[in-house]
Amino acid sequence: MAASSRFSLAARCSLLLTAAALVLMLLSRGAHGHGAGLSSSFYDGSCPGTHDIVRRVIQDARVVDARIPASLIRLHFHDCFVNGCDGSLLLDDDLQAAIMTEKNVPANNRSARGFNVVDDIKRALENACPGIVSCADILALAAEISVELAGGPSWTVPLGRRDGTTTNIESANDLPSPFDPLETLQEKFRNLGLDDTDLVALQGAHTFGRTQCQFTQRNCTAGQRAGALLNLDGVTPNMFDNKYYGNLLQGRAQLPSDQVMLSDPVAAATTAPIVRRFSGNQQDFFKNFAASMIKMGNIRPLTGRDGQIRKNCRMVNKKSY
Repeated sequence: MAASSRFSLAARCSLLLTAAALVLMLLSRGAHGHGAGLSSSFYDGSCPGTHDIVRRVIQDARVVDARIPASLIRLHFHDCFVNGCDGSLLLDDDLQAAIMTEKNVPANNRSARGFNVVDDIKRALENACPGIVSCADILALAAEISVELAGGPSWTVPLGRRDGTTTNIESANDLPSPFDPLETLQEKFRNLGLDDTDLVALQGAHTFGRTQCQFTQRNCTAGQRAGALLNLDGVTPNMFDNKYYGNLLQGRAQLPSDQVMLSDPVAAATTAPIVRRFSGNQQDFFKNFAASMIKMGNIRPLTGRDGQIRKNCRMVNKKSY
């Protein structure tokens, strides 16, 4: 009986150690893949004025360019959908570092903008807290502040991302397109852990800002040059509200990829009910948009010792720190 008890005890200890190892492995994977390790208080001790600095620069930029809030949130989208939220979109071409910029892929070329404002934010933060705040976190904070300044919801942004040192052109070439059918959009979102509610909510960012006429449902009308800008929402183009969903219900969405959430054959059982819900309840839209932005911002962040904190968002550091 004594030998049997010793065997039983040893077996139990072995099982406990195995289980503990599995838990640690899963936690490690979660920290790298799903935003674990991020915290809204990440800079409270090292750079307590971070949020106020970012907000001040955006407020100043918005005075001279009403498009800036919509442009900044788009940068965050296009960053997180490629390589995760690591600031890779901000990198310029660098032959010495073997980096090819994501800025020139079709979804970004002559379209993504606001990089100069990100530069201004980074300079201000480097003056206040050198080497502390990442470019990836700047994009996350700028997105939230831009929405709030335009009349939309505010949310607590998890922070602590570090900056990537590479780009991913193949993935950048597969960014959601204004001409994607609904099932393609759903697949691209689903591949990043985002569901139909996230899709409909995040597409709602098209409630403010501009788009080039060649990307719209009607294309460029007679006399319009390619690249001519049109308001995404003709009613309140600089306000973040739920008017966008009313436009969809009336068949007046500018982008084909927006209208398909109501008109595509698979929409009736998936996205269309959510469009109608958000159209009738702005607070419901705001709540879900904030939740989806946090979820998107948690896509594969670099934390801990991964990546670096770039001194200049356009290039990797010669020496990591």
